Amino acid sequence: MAFLSKGVHSMWRSTKLLQTLLPQVSQSFLCSSSELSSSSNSESESSDSLESASHVIDTERIRNRKLLYPPQHSCDRIQSWVSTLSRLQDDKVGIIDLHPSIFGVHPRLDIIHENIKWQQKYKNIDFSRVRTRAEMPGGGRKPWRQKGTGRARHGSIRSPLWNKGGAAKGPRGPTSNFYMLPFGIRVLGLRTALSCKLAQNDLHIVDSLYIPAEDPEYLRDLVKSRAWGYSLLLVDDNDEVPQRLANALQQIPEYNVMPAYGLNVYSMLKHETVVLTLSAVEKIEERLLYHLHRSGCVQQKFRLPL
Repeated sequence: MAFLSKGVHSMWRSTKLLQTLLPQVSQSFLCSSSELSSSSNSESESSDSLESASHVIDTERIRNRKLLYPPQHSCDRIQSWVSTLSRLQDDKVGIIDLHPSIFGVHPRLDIIHENIKWQQKYKNIDFSRVRTRAEMPGGGRKPWRQKGTGRARHGSIRSPLWNKGGAAKGPRGPTSNFYMLPFGIRVLGLRTALSCKLAQNDLHIVDSLYIPAEDPEYLRDLVKSRAWGYSLLLVDDNDEVPQRLANALQQIPEYNVMPAYGLNVYSMLKHETVVLTLSAVEKIEERLLYHLHRSGCVQQKFRLPL
């Protein structure tokens, strides 16, 4: 009994201690939770402010842009407006010079056709296959003797002359349709497609791919207000897409984005409007001008690696 009374007395003292400590613990917990919420809010606000602060229109870069291999004659000068995706209104933030050797090429529909045909065929594999007379079942016995029956001479019922016989010159797949266009024709195809898009007012240049909201309706309203058509291709100099733009494009299958190193003739003609960033324009001009002015042979044949 004395042992039980001591245990009850110790339990009573512990409950009294808890009653005195609970208000302090709850108060400190509330303070810490409020501090955590305020810190998380401040972090989100700081990240939004950093993202908005990172999007600053570099007008100095637009104004001081220099062309590589500048044209010899001033009459060959080609210019284009630079707009922004951060506002629904088509506000112009500057104007830049475009190289006439890239964006001012005479339209060659035959070169575009060759590029399109090559892109559609070079990766296709034909799996069609028919059996020859040797692969058909049966037909090992001569159907009748050689002479004396008055009928034509035959050695097997699986001959191509017979019904249900083997094929003589049918497809024997898989057959690859791989071939490569000459490098110069591929370069000229890119230059021609870019020039045709610019001449038809279907090529636009923006400062960056920054959009203020990840709602896909914002992107639809922006395209509709600027009359950019039904399908849209966005091109940047690298393959890192901004998070807001990636979330908005996931729900719009007609709008696509690709890096500058993947730009091709088929994708440009497949989409109604092509939008290039300023960095993508510089990258495209740099690479194409390098291949136009390099000392090596541009028309060299393609050889498969051993």
